[in-house]
Amino acid sequence: MEQHVIMALIVLIVVPIIFTIFAKKPSLIPTPIQNVFEIYIEFIDNLIKENMGEKGRKYFPLIASIGLFVFFGNLIGMIPGLESPTANLNTTMALALLVFFIYNFEGIRENGIGYFKHFLGPVPAMAPVFVIIELLSHLSRPVTLALRLFANMTGGELISVVLIMLVPFLIPMPVMLIHLIAVFLQTYVFVVLTTVYIAGAITHAEH
Repeated sequence: MEQHVIMALIVLIVVPIIFTIFAKKPSLIPTPIQNVFEIYIEFIDNLIKENMGEKGRKYFPLIASIGLFVFFGNLIGMIPGLESPTANLNTTMALALLVFFIYNFEGIRENGIGYFKHFLGPVPAMAPVFVIIELLSHLSRPVTLALRLFANMTGGELISVVLIMLVPFLIPMPVMLIHLIAVFLQTYVFVVLTTVYIAGAITHAEH
């Protein structure tokens, strides 16, 4: 079995266990870990409400789960000897395609045939041109979503390894800090774009 698949399975198994252990009995006086969980939940909740309103709450489990997988998938690569599953294009493309199919499915489910009207553009005479532009735009989304995450995680890991090998005693901490920032940033970008894509798909009928 490929290493990135093993790492992805580890993330899929370990993260729910962590949440089960630490979220089972929330304390009235939150622990640092509970605070982190609550901040994350509040962030996802606010992001959904800002983009989709109250009706978007049903997508909370999906978006929160994707965010956790991407974050811990990015983070695991900082452990010596382990590889981030998100540093493999197969993993990031699978995630991107999942988002692509979900937001299109939800757009059709929410708006019916009206979902396809936005592909035609605002000017009927220009519909053939707009169809091509919109199709290219939508088809490019999973590609850019996958490549962005893959490139940043792969690049971060390669740079870390090279610098640590060249200057093993002076470089590790600054490099790890930069890598950690990239872990958070790429998770944020992936989650925000996922939310925006779903929001855009389900609200076309209202615009």
